[in-house]
Amino acid sequence: MAGKPSIVFAHGLWADGSCFNKLIPTLQAEGHEVFASQHGLDSLESDVACVNFTLNHVPGPIVLVGHSYGGTLITKAGTHDRVGALVYIAALAPDEDETSQEQLDKYPRTPIFEHVDVTDGRVWLKPSGVPHFCGDLPEAEQKLVLATGAVPVADLFNQQVPGTAWRTKPSWFIVANNDRTVPPDLERSAAERMGAHIRPVDSSHVPMLSHPDFVLDVIREAAKSLNA
Repeated sequence: MAGKPSIVFAHGLWADGSCFNKLIPTLQAEGHEVFASQHGLDSLESDVACVNFTLNHVPGPIVLVGHSYGGTLITKAGTHDRVGALVYIAALAPDEDETSQEQLDKYPRTPIFEHVDVTDGRVWLKPSGVPHFCGDLPEAEQKLVLATGAVPVADLFNQQVPGTAWRTKPSWFIVANNDRTVPPDLERSAAERMGAHIRPVDSSHVPMLSHPDFVLDVIREAAKSLNA
């Protein structure tokens, strides 16, 4: 068991660290130290800082895994010297001169953004939007996703901090072919741009919940590359 890479997860919008709960027990049982960053979606800077202090807490080498907006976070925080590999799950991955919103704006708007409500300066996902987010989950799980989601500040995707880890770190990219939140074409293009190992799956935006075994295999592949 000794010497296995650590795994750190970074969640996206309308989620928290519990969105990885179908992955974490298995990875722990296989001997990995695992942590999920619990960031508040208050600002890009504070979210990256939260991922960084989580990285400081676990031994290297680390496989850093980001879902959705978490891909922006691992792109920034992944320059940390303990990070050996990056895994993107249906994620954003902006370049140094690009915000999350600018990356999204290059593609047609996905259906989910017709089902949001901005209140108290935060972007809330309406119940009507949940099928566009995680429609391949059972109804009870969809309700749990809605209930446990962290809610972002309205301008989060327009914020910028330095760092483009995928330029220097090996990366894997799970493309969700049926995504109605982040455009699959964006995911494929981002994966090709970074020279990632591309792993497509017929999934909604949340393959870690709807196809956990598939996602586990990709994380294992990244971890094995660090042991090799």
